[in-house]
Amino acid sequence: MTAVAVPRRAAGRGADSSLTGTGELARLALRRDRYFLPIWIYVLAAVVASTAYSFKGLYPTGPERAALAASLRGNPSLTALAGPVYGDSLGALTMWKVGLAAAVGAALMGIFTVIRHTRADEEAGRLELVGSTVLGRQAALAASLVVAFGASLLTGAVIAAAVIFLGQPAAGAFALGAAIGLSGVLFASVAAVSAQIADSARAARGIAGGVLALAYLLRTVGDAGSGRSWLSWASPLGWAERIRPFAGDRWWVAGLSLVAAAALTGAAGLLAARRDLGAGLLPSRPGRARAPGWLRGPATLAWQLQRASLLWWTFGFAVTGAVLGASAQGIGSALNSAQARDFITRLGGRSGLVDAYFAALIVILGVTAAAYGVAAALRPRGEESDQRAEIVLATPAGRIRWVSGHLAIAAAGPVVLLGAAGLVQGLAYGLRSGDVARQLPRLLGAALAPVPAAWLMAGIAVALFGLAPRLAVGAAWTVLGVITLLTVVGPTLRLPQWVMDISPFTHVPKLPGGSFTPVPLLWLTGVAVALTVAGLIGLRRRDLG
Repeated sequence: MTAVAVPRRAAGRGADSSLTGTGELARLALRRDRYFLPIWIYVLAAVVASTAYSFKGLYPTGPERAALAASLRGNPSLTALAGPVYGDSLGALTMWKVGLAAAVGAALMGIFTVIRHTRADEEAGRLELVGSTVLGRQAALAASLVVAFGASLLTGAVIAAAVIFLGQPAAGAFALGAAIGLSGVLFASVAAVSAQIADSARAARGIAGGVLALAYLLRTVGDAGSGRSWLSWASPLGWAERIRPFAGDRWWVAGLSLVAAAALTGAAGLLAARRDLGAGLLPSRPGRARAPGWLRGPATLAWQLQRASLLWWTFGFAVTGAVLGASAQGIGSALNSAQARDFITRLGGRSGLVDAYFAALIVILGVTAAAYGVAAALRPRGEESDQRAEIVLATPAGRIRWVSGHLAIAAAGPVVLLGAAGLVQGLAYGLRSGDVARQLPRLLGAALAPVPAAWLMAGIAVALFGLAPRLAVGAAWTVLGVITLLTVVGPTLRLPQWVMDISPFTHVPKLPGGSFTPVPLLWLTGVAVALTVAGLIGLRRRDLG
């Protein structure tokens, strides 16, 4: 069990208070999350700031931005994907481009933070240990919410400061920060309720994630058709859009998120006071008396643990591919400035605007698939930290056999994700252009090109897990964040080629349209294999835990 600091009773504080020890637990949570939260805040702020900077260079004049906004309003596929465009200023376009994605990221940060310090600690027995001291019944819940709320609001403040630094109006910048930060606050409250309902951290994350997915679905359907706009008002993510940063700044909409967060926080407190420690309000379903016949080893156990995650990621990639493929037919009218066309060709190649558009999107999808590979490759580290690996290794299974299933999923995952995106993207574009027979295999093959680069990122995670396990999670995600910025923002900043070459995605052929050269892909695969082998050697030689 992981050692925890036991909060001491403060002078003059009553032991009967349900919030006794909240401050001490909040400080402990901040210490445990000293890498996790800064990385989230940095990535979200960097994505928004880099997008604002990119728009400033891609669409420098008012008429170009107005033409872009008009073309976006006429594309229902893009509206469904990213939301409506409420203005043609740089700030309004930034909100359209990444505001929704940043709000979802802040929501996930809030969900993970609250559940980690409530239901996950309760499931691992840490709260029972700390609760044997002078600690109020609701202190852990309150501390987790304090940390999650603070991190979400700080994220909004950092984003606002970054956008102001780039020359945008302060009022709109703070509205943009509020739209993103309050999404984190609201879904942290959702996670607080789900942590009381479920009896495991996995189930609690599933409930909160399901609410987030439902909110995204409602917003998507509502934004896609004017007659269904009321569905967007039923979604907390729709509220974030309708604050309208840089296009009217409707602060009263932010009050909806605050009221909902307050109500959910109160409900979580009431539920926490009415349940037993270690139990959820939903009855636990007894597992099977005997395991399925196929669940006979560490590899199949890894599949059992990771299959739901892979399924949801695949669904997301398929939906994204469908939207992007359907919207490609009118991409010429959206890219109405010379700077925007130059950016697309720099990122996607110079083989024609539509092909360059697809190639640029495939690079971004490749980076996203690499994130799945990193997460899957780091799953054994989580099993090790939670002491579940010891149970598996107490059987005849060795360490290499234990991690092999997780590594197989980390390798197969990017192939499945990019294959699903390419297949659906090719089908959607083929139906729009009337040439399915040619476009489907063409875009499917192009979508699989970034797979070796995604493998290399997973290989870095495996090497860190084996050689420096304590740094593995933070370092692996930091490396991925840097590579993402180099890959996506580097063409806009016109960085030197030697800097761009640091990103493995720079060496991926610009497909479709570009020439296919297998040598770089073989090199990327070889480096990924070497890093994986180094990590496995380190795992065999180091102490577990």
